[in-house]
Amino acid sequence: MLKKLNQGAMVSALALALALAASGTLLAQGAPAPAGNKVVIVNIQDAIANTNEGKKELDALQQRFSPKQAELKTQNDDVENLKKKLQADSDKLNEDARSTRVKEIEVKQKSLQRNFEDAQNEFQQAEQEVVNRLGKKMLDVLEKYAKANGYAMVLDVSNPQTPVLYASPGANITKELVDAYNAEVPVAGGAAKPAANTTPRPAGATRPPAGGTTTPKKPQ
Repeated sequence: MLKKLNQGAMVSALALALALAASGTLLAQGAPAPAGNKVVIVNIQDAIANTNEGKKELDALQQRFSPKQAELKTQNDDVENLKKKLQADSDKLNEDARSTRVKEIEVKQKSLQRNFEDAQNEFQQAEQEVVNRLGKKMLDVLEKYAKANGYAMVLDVSNPQTPVLYASPGANITKELVDAYNAEVPVAGGAAKPAANTTPRPAGATRPPAGGTTTPKKPQ
């Protein structure tokens, strides 16, 4: 089933999409530095995910892939039931019958894996489109906010490998940036509530790398 995007797990490709990782700052290229010497931090991934528009867009993405979630779950349940039946009938089957059932399970398992990978790729592409679109607007809001508050530099700490080793809690402007974005980009109807995720994962399937893109979870 497809995993619901949530506030703590935005797309890791955000840094590439917005070209943030290279410089480590979020101020517009070529813009003159504002007066003052304040340096603050922001978790840009959390900021985008927590905006009203972000929540609404990500909920719409989840709804779009709900039919695929149901399809993958049905396939997964079918494979699991065949495995249980094979185990239950193990003592009653001759070698040919056992081999036939094993091959049937293998064929359906491979089909499930292919369908999962196709859904995963499609989901990642759709997710990236949302991130790119919202990310560009977020950077515009950030530049305005930084200039208005006299920040000389804003560091993104979304990436665990950020060079920032310490920052005072008061230096984190993630919440303020979310509020500024919501004021700048009002969303009709407000943000949607996140849905619970209980998707299984196919046995033997390759997991996405830690901290990577939020993708469909794999059936067992």
